[in-house]
Amino acid sequence: MTTLHHHRRTTDLYPTRGATEAMMPRRDPVLWSAPGTPGPLTGAGLLDFADTGFTTVDALLDPDEVTLYRAELDRLVRDPAVRADERAVVEPKSRDIRSVFEVHRISEVFASLVRDERVVGAARQILGSDVYVHQSRVNVKPGFGASGFYWHSDFETWHAEDGLPRMRAVSVSIALTDNHTTNGSLMIMPGSHRTFLSCAGETPRDNYKKSLRRQEAGTPSNEAITALSAPHGIRLITGRAGSATWFDCNCMHGSGDNITPYPRSNVFIVFNSVENTAVEPFAAPARRPAFVGARDFTPVR
Repeated sequence: MTTLHHHRRTTDLYPTRGATEAMMPRRDPVLWSAPGTPGPLTGAGLLDFADTGFTTVDALLDPDEVTLYRAELDRLVRDPAVRADERAVVEPKSRDIRSVFEVHRISEVFASLVRDERVVGAARQILGSDVYVHQSRVNVKPGFGASGFYWHSDFETWHAEDGLPRMRAVSVSIALTDNHTTNGSLMIMPGSHRTFLSCAGETPRDNYKKSLRRQEAGTPSNEAITALSAPHGIRLITGRAGSATWFDCNCMHGSGDNITPYPRSNVFIVFNSVENTAVEPFAAPARRPAFVGARDFTPVR
């Protein structure tokens, strides 16, 4: 299968959304830079990322920075214009804002975080090139019933619905509140980044309108989840506000509901290599909107 974009033909290395579910080995590097490439992440952190698919930084932001970004998140959530914007996603039951997408374009405060060398420099270090923002958002997971997100690989979605050809993207989740074992924190399957899960089922038109609240297309079977978790189990990511987790685009991950009184909020940034720009979707009838999957490939400076 090939996709045509700007007269460039791209072979589909990771076919998905077909009649059956299947697993295949990853066909791309995990670390794209040469060994010893300088950057914000330590050698140990990079080795951990290559081995497990993720690495954590205990205090990426200091307390004053956490206060700044948390205040900006709170301002956005209270802003009626943001709530009315299509880039805001609300909880179906409570009608509280759950996420605000393209936050680096809505807020100069978060745009400055994207440009921070501790952030974008680590993305360049992992991906071995200049990078652009494929997606950004703030996630608000208030207490007393905020819903979780089922197991999935981001790359499977970005490949199928946004047209990212290769596994050359990385995400960073920066905690703006403490992440406890009890308040719906991120769960990742170590080592799952080395196996691509081709999901069964077609992609509905305008699937993003539903999937941003509850993902159904591109979700794995119970058997696949069991198989991917068997070698190394599941890691629950906890940490203080200001901590950050970098994880590979193909990690199988998810989160549970937050039924505690304690909110869990974070800013989430996806960097993609400028050498891996999106083509047409590989397994969807049309592109998703640019606020979900960017079409502006300008490198972050």
